[in-house]
Amino acid sequence: MNHSPRNRTEILQDRYGLKTASYLSAGVADLPYDISERLRAARVQALAVRKLAKVQAAPVAAGTGTGATLTWGSDEGFSLWSRIGSVLPLVALVVGLLVIHSLQADSFVDELAEVDSALLTDDLPPAAFSDPGFLQFLKTSL
Repeated sequence: MNHSPRNRTEILQDRYGLKTASYLSAGVADLPYDISERLRAARVQALAVRKLAKVQAAPVAAGTGTGATLTWGSDEGFSLWSRIGSVLPLVALVVGLLVIHSLQADSFVDELAEVDSALLTDDLPPAAFSDPGFLQFLKTSL
């Protein structure tokens, strides 16, 4: 039998609720009458709230037909400030990525300039570094 993740989650939640209720019900026999009545009333209230929340959530999702999509043109409480507030993190992310890219490019250029200046100000000509004999000499002398 195929269950969607939402149905599976609901089934697991129901099982957990039933197990918890059975453990709580097992200990009720030892409690005084007034406490057990208060617990029963609290259970009835909790079940009433849960059923109302479940019944109210289902028609809203089925009635709109849009699901979780964001509709920019509708009047569902999205004012100008809330639209700006929802776009602002994206703008901040793009600006942050551009700043990081610029800083990394600058540090890379600085590293290349440092290597070039070290090669040009050295006593040896740059061609010496490509000579295999010189590289062997450096390995054995160090």
